[in-house]
Parts: sequence; C-alpha cells; structure tokens
Amino acid sequence: MRPMAQMAMVMNLDKCIGCHTCSVTCKQAWTNRAGMEYVWFNNVETRPGLGYPRGYQDQEKWKGGWVRTPSGRLTLRAGGRLSKLLNIFSNPKMPAMSDYYEPWTYDYETLLNAPAQKHFPVARPHSLISGKPINVEWSANWDDDLGGSQQHAAKDPMLKGIEDKVKLEFEQTFMFYLPRICEHCLNPSCAASCPSGAIYKRVEDGIVLVDQDKCRGWRMCVTGCPYKKVYFNHKTGKAEKCTFCYPRVEVGIPTVCAETCVGRLRYIGLMLYDADKVLEAASVEDDHDLYEAQRSVFLDPHDPEVQREAERAGIPGDWIEAAKRSPVNALINTYKVALPLHPEYRTMPMVWYIPPLSPVVDVLQETGNDAEDADNLFGAIDTLRIPVEYLANLFTAGDTAPVDGVLRKLAAMRSYMRDINLGRDPNPDIPARVGMGEEEMYDMFRLLAIAKYDERYVIPTAHSEEAHALEELATDCPVTGYDDELLDVSGPFGEGSGRGNATPVAVENFHMLQQRQTSELVGGGSAKGRVNLLNWDGKGVPEGLFPDGKDES
Repeated sequence: MRPMAQMAMVMNLDKCIGCHTCSVTCKQAWTNRAGMEYVWFNNVETRPGLGYPRGYQDQEKWKGGWVRTPSGRLTLRAGGRLSKLLNIFSNPKMPAMSDYYEPWTYDYETLLNAPAQKHFPVARPHSLISGKPINVEWSANWDDDLGGSQQHAAKDPMLKGIEDKVKLEFEQTFMFYLPRICEHCLNPSCAASCPSGAIYKRVEDGIVLVDQDKCRGWRMCVTGCPYKKVYFNHKTGKAEKCTFCYPRVEVGIPTVCAETCVGRLRYIGLMLYDADKVLEAASVEDDHDLYEAQRSVFLDPHDPEVQREAERAGIPGDWIEAAKRSPVNALINTYKVALPLHPEYRTMPMVWYIPPLSPVVDVLQETGNDAEDADNLFGAIDTLRIPVEYLANLFTAGDTAPVDGVLRKLAAMRSYMRDINLGRDPNPDIPARVGMGEEEMYDMFRLLAIAKYDERYVIPTAHSEEAHALEELATDCPVTGYDDELLDVSGPFGEGSGRGNATPVAVENFHMLQQRQTSELVGGGSAKGRVNLLNWDGKGVPEGLFPDGKDES
C-alpha cells in the first residue's frame, strides 16, 4: 500500500442551470490574457451536442487517452516515442482553431461614433486574431439549449448505437448541462505524452500542472488529453491548462468555479488512494469494469491501517481528518451516486458526476402522474427521455447497471423525503429497495440538497513547513516574461501576481489572499489596477465595478 492524497470534485448535474457563471469567473481569473482568447478552462456544454472543442469525444479521430494492448499493457492511443519523434514538428492529431472557435470582438466604434442616420448602425464581429471581419459559425457552447440539435447534436459521438432511442425534435428531445474542467487524472495521458516532461502531477495533492519553463510547445499534450483540456497559448508558445485554482486551494479556499457556482452543485474534497494499484486498475480488460476498478483504488480514511500508512507516507494528520469528512468520498464511496466521465479513456479521472434525474420528474408531471411517487419514478427510469444508454456512454463506458442504480437511489431519496416534508410517517421500504438505510438516505439528502459551505468544500490548507517548497514550485513555473505588456498590470493569478507585485504565488497565498478573504475592506489591500473578480468577495463597492452612485441631478 502506498497512500497518496488527491484533490477531487463532484458535480451534481441535477442542479446545473446552465448560467455559465463558473465559466465567466474562471475566464476572468485565469484566461483573460493575450493568446488565451479562445481558451475556457471551465466550460458548460449542452448534452447531447458536439462539445468544445468540436467532437472532442471522438477518439478515433483525436487519438486521446490510453488503449490496452492484447498483452495487457497500456499504451497511448496516439502512439509511443517513435511516433512522437516522427511527428514532433507537425502534430497531425490536434484540433484546429475552427474546432475551438476563432475568438472575436465587435466593432463598437461604429456604434459609438456613427452619425445620425435612417438605419441603426451595426457592430459587426471582428477576429481577435487577425482583426478582420468574420462570420461567427462556432463557439464554446454552440449547442446551448439544443440550438443546433438537428445539425450538431445528431453528430454527438455518444449517440452512436442508440440513435433509434433518441428524439431530436424539440417537442420530444431532452437536454442537460455538463460543466467540464480538467480531470486532474490519476493516470494522466497528457503528462505521458509530453516530450519535454513539462506536465507533472503534484505529489502533495495530485493537481496536474504545466511547468512553463520546461514547455517547448510541442502540443503533444493537446493530442494526448482525451478531454481536450490542455490548450496552446499562441502568444507565449506554451501549453496551459486548468490549475484547480491551486493558489486558492492551498489556503483552504475552493476553486473559482465552485465558489461562484449559482446552483451550488460542486463539491470539493480530498481522496486517499493507493498509488500502487493505479496502473492495475487502469489496465483491466473489460471497459465496463473500469468504474469499479477505479473505486477499488480509493482507500477508506476511517481504516486505522490506512491512517497509519498515510502518516508513514508523510500525509499530515489534518489531511487525513479532511479525507474522513470529504463530501467527494461520501458521494463516490459511501452513497455511490457519483460516476467518472469517460472511464474508458483509462486516465482515471478525478472529477466525477451525479447523473441528472430531473427529466424523469418533468415527464411524469406533464403526463399528470405523481412525480414523486416511488413506483412511478422507478417505472419511469426505464423509459427516460434521456436514455440510460446515453448516460452510460458518458459515465460508465456503456455499462447501464451503475447508472440505473444511481438514478434509482436519487428517485428513492426524492420519494422518501416527500413523505417527511409533508408531515407523513417515512416509509422505510423506499430506501430498502435501493439497499440503503433510512439514516443513510437522509444524510445523502442533506449533502445533496442543503449542505452548508463547509460541508460542500472540505479543503485542508497547505502546511506552513511546506511553504518554502511551494514558493519554489511557484517561482520555477512562471508565466511571466512572455506577455510583458499585460503583466505590467495583471498577472495570470489575478491582480496580485503581475510584475508590479513581484511576490511569489505561494507567499501571496499564505498572506495576501488570506488577508483578502478576511479583510473588512474592499479587496483586502490588493494591488491597484483594473477590477478583477478575484479581488472582490462581495464586501463593499470596489471602484470601477459599479457606476458612480452620486446624484448628478
């Protein structure tokens, strides 16, 4: 046994309303720099759809992730070292700008300076890359609300083989939202694909990062990542990706996407896993066994033997306590309602999802049935407008049994809690039908429905004795020196990390960021400049964020 700690996230898809607040705040915090205009570390996709970049799930085309050879070994789908050497100056398996989208702005000067005329002036879109007028034909969420269902959603790779079960007419179709970030995998294929060794997995918390000094811009990592969550900054010539907001996580603050989530659908916590079992679990022969194989890698933090081995491995005691209280561990291992995204890629992803149940309820209500009756709900699951097969293609490599089990637990919870909320005696037979006890079901309901902030985010802080190492890590991986003009004002980690404030990221974490979160003043004494959402935690009215409130009359 070789215990290691891993920060992980679970998202409850029943709660996502598709507002994209997470995407916007992540964009403002991490990718609002030159060369990153098309990049969304966090994006929200409408399912069914092609996603972002377009059709990223088609690994026959993009060659991402791992495949198992007949001998039982794992190899990169895109090929090994020889293949990479032959294609190192021209990577043929990488999405083009058209698969992402060409970022644009609008000709606002025409609106502002146009003289009085018969027709209202129009601000036409202009490319942020070439500056020339363009026709907008694709973007980060072109599938939003099934706007192009017949043209685009029908080409969703996850519909392959179940086309006869899916209706794409607006009166009969289904949709749900799927927020996505980097999966921070236990077996990351992006790291294995990098010829320079620039992508690495942090030992202390498992977050996958890119060393900007080592990166040489080969872009093999873009091909290797099956989720296409590594991006190329054409301004710096470097690869960049979601960092799991590690400057925030190190001081116990959740990621920006989780902090600003309107639906409160994200849970962040610590998982303990056995590093010696990762390769074995990722190499199981049958794709349908990958979900349970990954669960078998996770360790029980309540087990005294696991605790002893974790302490022996250098995991701090308060981290072990955090793993015990982890909502992620509860949803994955205790209640077993969270599922991994595309386990068939064999990267062992660590961002898991609770599949949506809401469409079942909507259909029952529309047909005049009791939408919270247990028998009605269990029966409706078999005739979902969202086919169980589609959800299985997303979360369990096509195996419908785990998905069906999760949906039945969610349906049982809804029916069981309806009796309690109406003042009736709870029916113990309902949780028993899905293999749960009454107290366990109520605890699951509390976590999914009414959990408080400190229950949804159980994030242990980095230890002060590790601060020096973290500081070195931060200063060894700067993004500065490439986009000099922009960094004069704002650095890649917010207003406190530009060249105007040369404090290393880790030092800012333990001092400035913590002060900002607890200060009664606006921004907590952060660097001056244009307003950044990272600087504002809802206290006061920062200058420049809102119109001047003075009465000019």
